[in-house]
Amino acid sequence: MSHESLPSFLAKVDLFAGLSKETLSDLIARGSTLTINPGAHATEQGSNDAGLQVVLDGSAEVSVNGVDRAPLGPGDYFGEISLIDGLPRSATVVAGPDGLTTFALSSLAFAPVVKENPEAAYALLKALAARVRLLESQG
Repeated sequence: MSHESLPSFLAKVDLFAGLSKETLSDLIARGSTLTINPGAHATEQGSNDAGLQVVLDGSAEVSVNGVDRAPLGPGDYFGEISLIDGLPRSATVVAGPDGLTTFALSSLAFAPVVKENPEAAYALLKALAARVRLLESQG
């Protein structure tokens, strides 16, 4: 992401695609950028640290109940389910060999934006529906 601004990068992520510049700017102002060292846990299955993270740079390994899932790279995100329902994390995410840089948004920061902007709620619903369809197609 080094050559691209955060607003431009996030506007290309399906979760934020279609949001107005004002709404996206509001989300960015409420979030933060995190750097996670190689091999460190970004989140752990069962933990209560609800919040969304979008991968800006680096990679991450994902496991659910000890089973490896597809790795994450720039533009991928995790934590969208916990962001909505506030329940414990459903996966463990570990930073890859080059570490991980993410844009992080807590559920407390995200909730007012969704309540004030139906477009943000609709974008989230579309992204979650796409995730459900993908999971169903995998078996």
